[in-house]
Amino acid sequence: MKSCAGDWVEIRSKDEILATLDNNGRLDGLPFMPHMFKFCGRRFQVQKRAHKACDTVSGNYTNRAIPNGVLLELRCDGSAFDGCQAACLIVWKEAWLNPVSGRDAPMIRRNVAELPGRAHASAPGCTTDDVIAGARMPQNGQAGATRYVCQATELLNYTTPMKNWDARQYVEDYRSGNASLKQVISVLSFAGFQKIARAKRFGRPARWLYDFIQSRRGGTPYPRKPGTLRPGEVSPVDDIDLKPGELVRVKPLDQILATVSPQNMHRGMSFDVEMVPYCGKVFRVRDRVAKFVDERTGLMKRLKTPAVILEGVTCGGRYSNGRWLCPRGIFPWWREVWLERTADTQEQKASDPARAA
Repeated sequence: MKSCAGDWVEIRSKDEILATLDNNGRLDGLPFMPHMFKFCGRRFQVQKRAHKACDTVSGNYTNRAIPNGVLLELRCDGSAFDGCQAACLIVWKEAWLNPVSGRDAPMIRRNVAELPGRAHASAPGCTTDDVIAGARMPQNGQAGATRYVCQATELLNYTTPMKNWDARQYVEDYRSGNASLKQVISVLSFAGFQKIARAKRFGRPARWLYDFIQSRRGGTPYPRKPGTLRPGEVSPVDDIDLKPGELVRVKPLDQILATVSPQNMHRGMSFDVEMVPYCGKVFRVRDRVAKFVDERTGLMKRLKTPAVILEGVTCGGRYSNGRWLCPRGIFPWWREVWLERTADTQEQKASDPARAA
């Protein structure tokens, strides 16, 4: 039986998991990363079923199907990848988990040979060293260069294409507990509305009406608006040296749009449409981002202009074409010019990201 949001599971032992992997440390193409071993034997509640994921590797930005995937609100700490700070959610195969009825429920142990998804008996098998070695590949002819191999870089190898309007994925979103019926209807309604909002004849009045209705009900304004920075203008920078734990207010949408190009770019970084629901809200800084593994190349990159991630503020797949209700929970990166410090007092608390969105 597939795990649903809210279910409890126990991550299997190291030996049990190794028995499911090929000699490259993968199951059905999904890498089991070295830092995942530290969670073995511990119990967690299922956050969402990872039955799909948005494609951030090929550039198509559409959802792709994942068989037997689960998310446990456990994020990559970058320890196996020289300190990558992207903090991606980790995908777990059902074969690596044992369902339990609660945090303190007794566990029924089984032999390794009985595990679902176990590698074929004739397979060479996998060791801890194989998993560690599989996380990085030295590049020939490039002194000191390393190509990192993680679940993000290998996305295309353990997923399959999925049609945007395949209704089965949205039924799965609801049945798995990933989204409420109201959320599914809301997202699909906006997807349909976009065709009207982009039409030459009716687009402008449709967008005006959308903003009018949303302003009356306290909702998010129409999110797909271009930046207002003029051609040739340089994107402004405001290095305020934010630290983890500080409270910040996301500036209003019009102020942010004034710092980005008509393509919504700020010095090479996109102000994504999924960031709009958080404008005007207060959140706590989770971390600064200085370096990250490029999902398309596997190489380490460093940011020239500072960026931060905010606690609990993630992409919800609400407004992005083809990424409807993606459960990956990717952290958007925020330029400091889009944020402002706010007093840390009892009266001023961080917004609930779920309610803000």
